[in-house]
Amino acid sequence: MKRKYLFVMPFLHSAQNRNRLISVTAMIVAIALGLASRKFPGMFPKALGKYPGDALWSLMVFFCYCICFPRATTFKIAVLALVTSYIVEFSQLYQAPWLNSIRATTFGHLVLGSAFHRLDLLAYAVGVSIGAAFDRIWLAFWPSRL
Repeated sequence: MKRKYLFVMPFLHSAQNRNRLISVTAMIVAIALGLASRKFPGMFPKALGKYPGDALWSLMVFFCYCICFPRATTFKIAVLALVTSYIVEFSQLYQAPWLNSIRATTFGHLVLGSAFHRLDLLAYAVGVSIGAAFDRIWLAFWPSRL
């Protein structure tokens, strides 16, 4: 196997047992940073707008899947997180009164969003990519035996 593929191949094929405590901690940190990014917009450069919060939302979804499926490959979790994020974003094109009443609540807005934005899709991809990179690095250097 060529040396340059040593990092990519485990991403696609290696299933290890993740430490759920690490995943829960990472998810809580992503939630805290995401909420803080909305409450304190100066946390990130103004040019990035609301997109850091969107990237952190998909990062939280990534770590949720790490908790639910600790033996899945990083690739499978990344695909699940990205598909989930995209489904939620595309669901915002559907504006039914009953669904908008859920979105009008704080929790509903945080989970389901409110309006479709194409650039959110890019932010989700960035968030999931950060999660996948963190996951691969963590598993490579600190494999869990739990």
